[in-house]
Amino acid sequence: MAAEGPRSLFALSAAAVSRSMGALERDVWGLSTQPIWRKLWDDVMKTRPPNSENITCWRKKFLETFFSNVLHGVLDISSDWRLNDHHFSPLLHSSPHVSQLTLCNMLQGAVELTAEHNQKVLENLAGSLRILKFQHLLSSDQSIRRSLVLLLHRLIHHGSVSQVSMYSWPVPDTVLLVLILSMSAGFWRSGNALAYHSSLCGLCREEDKAQSQESAQERAERGPRDERERSDGGNQKGTPRAPEDANAEVNGCGADAHLNSVLSGLRNPPLRNQACNEASSKVPCDHTSFQGGSSPRYLSDQLSCNPVLRKTRRRLKSAVGKKRRCLRQRRGPYADPEDLYDFVFTVAREDNSGLLDKNSTIEGENAENWTSSSPGSPCAGHAGCKKRGGSAGIFSLKAARRFRSVSTLELFSIPLTGETCRTLSNLLSSWLSLENLVLSYNGLGANIFCILSGLRALSRRSDCHLRVVRVSDVFSHMPCMELVHCILSAFPQLHTLSVSFDLKNQLEGNRPEGNPSCSEAEIPESCLEQLEIRFPREPLHTAFLLPVLKASKSLQQLSLDSATLPSSQELGLLLEVLRECNPNLKKLSFHDVNLAEHQKEVLLLLQDPVLQEITFSFCRLFESSTTEFLSEIINTVKRNSSLKSLKLPGNRLGNHRLVALADIFSEDSSSSLCQLDVSSNCIKPNGLLEFTKKLEGHIQQRGGQIQFTHLRLFQNWLDQDAETAQEALRRLKAVCSVVNDSWDSSQAFADYISVM
Repeated sequence: MAAEGPRSLFALSAAAVSRSMGALERDVWGLSTQPIWRKLWDDVMKTRPPNSENITCWRKKFLETFFSNVLHGVLDISSDWRLNDHHFSPLLHSSPHVSQLTLCNMLQGAVELTAEHNQKVLENLAGSLRILKFQHLLSSDQSIRRSLVLLLHRLIHHGSVSQVSMYSWPVPDTVLLVLILSMSAGFWRSGNALAYHSSLCGLCREEDKAQSQESAQERAERGPRDERERSDGGNQKGTPRAPEDANAEVNGCGADAHLNSVLSGLRNPPLRNQACNEASSKVPCDHTSFQGGSSPRYLSDQLSCNPVLRKTRRRLKSAVGKKRRCLRQRRGPYADPEDLYDFVFTVAREDNSGLLDKNSTIEGENAENWTSSSPGSPCAGHAGCKKRGGSAGIFSLKAARRFRSVSTLELFSIPLTGETCRTLSNLLSSWLSLENLVLSYNGLGANIFCILSGLRALSRRSDCHLRVVRVSDVFSHMPCMELVHCILSAFPQLHTLSVSFDLKNQLEGNRPEGNPSCSEAEIPESCLEQLEIRFPREPLHTAFLLPVLKASKSLQQLSLDSATLPSSQELGLLLEVLRECNPNLKKLSFHDVNLAEHQKEVLLLLQDPVLQEITFSFCRLFESSTTEFLSEIINTVKRNSSLKSLKLPGNRLGNHRLVALADIFSEDSSSSLCQLDVSSNCIKPNGLLEFTKKLEGHIQQRGGQIQFTHLRLFQNWLDQDAETAQEALRRLKAVCSVVNDSWDSSQAFADYISVM
């Protein structure tokens, strides 16, 4: 392709205006192009966008959706006369505005983006894309995986992607899953797989060149001393190094290819990993191998005794900028856990079978099953370790280079087998850039110990950046508070911790709550600001929760869900500790916690002078209460000037209690309440209209001065009298912002009968 000439003044001006559109609209023109982009959406997309009320920038929304729809063939540009122009490239023109992208199904989008005619598009995405999502993926062949490698290498390793999220993959392709995980962590081998249109990645080539120059300069500075060391080492081993080998520099890609040719068919022995040494003997997992791409297996003890292999290894390590010397033979087959090249994703035990037949090593398809375990692995030595699937193959970091990695990893509804958990554990143990980790409904079971092992290894790194951990699943394999203790004791620097389980594992039903390994461990003072715990119908034992709260002086948000309160004394102890040890607590939430018999504690919370947001969601507040309790709640909130948000969904307020709540805004009230949530409270249209009229009266008495701004009305019975409901909503919207839905109240007939 011929080199492009200098850009015209018009093109330069258009680019400058495009970059500064937001500032120009706000500060210069005083107008907005948002209506134009909204109309374009209607004309081109011809669909109503989901959550349109939350869209703040229609320009960004349109261009990102336009790019995705064209990429996946959803939008036919030939059907629109404005787009059907051979001078116009829809992907090229919209790519600079794409900050998040979702790839689905057979990864057709990855194949298209890595096509030769879309090189410029991929370059634009490397600068603009921040979030890369995968959804509903299917198994893929080798050519598609190769395209994915090119895409991830450009967008993550040499790009700006900081978040990788994967959703809804009921039967994941292990090879594909581990490929995405490993490249997100910054690891991949740089060989023929990274050849871009018959040439090596230009950015890698530049880095290799720079590293080669640094290595040459270092050797020149070391001078004769290093030459003597190399000479002595060669004499000891009986294989002096050739001068051309001493001076040759091989880039990472070339070294890897050379290593492949020399080490074809060799097998990897057990290599110790720091993450593995802490493994609990209870961890059940299978020990199978991962093989992706065309790299063969390696045998490090062969490297120790074979001069050709030893020399090749030194050259590969030099090419990626490693300054450590090769491991000395006296260190034996177990390598230094700190060495990148002695770190493997899946730890397996050598079965003394020697060299494998080269013909048995077939690219990515027929990897051999390894079922034995290494004593030093994260999941070693469990008698119940069962093999649950086919081989995934080994992906050894001996052949890997380390690139830039993402800071956020999210896995939603993706079952993780034992072998995948071991791979993820090993990746986590050195994933220094990782700041946010979300594991949601992955069927971890006992493999949670494997994940914890990797996290503990990561926590020992002084440059660890992990700040947010969210773990949720159907079954809990260990009590919630024990898991909280385990994570916080290892990561006192966490800012957010969320642990959520639906049900307790019946096999673990008799397990004691106070496991001395975690629950009774001392928790250092932490930086925790947000703590969310969803109990699988477990009792809320304050003996385990209180030490966490006492260690979290900076706590600002606390959410307790589906816990059972053994007694009022337990809740009283909790409130006392919150007042004494958590002076910065601003938001407190109880969901699906029966507070019907804890009216005194509820009132104490509502009069707290520090809390700004309180949530009692489906807490059965008025199940056994009297009229006096409602009056006490109203009077308490009226006197509290710090409370900004009160959320009472699912407490069966009914019409009469809703009308009474309007007195919170009476003329004699000092309340600063801005938001009120009364969703799912059996409210009918006539009750809402009466509440509206009473609220209007209070506002008039106060001269129109009121801070109330938001009312939430989801899932109430407003469809029973549409005309009355519309009048109430119309009048309410003149006072505050109202959020409601068109819910079918017939499904709540049983609930209606219960409050009659």
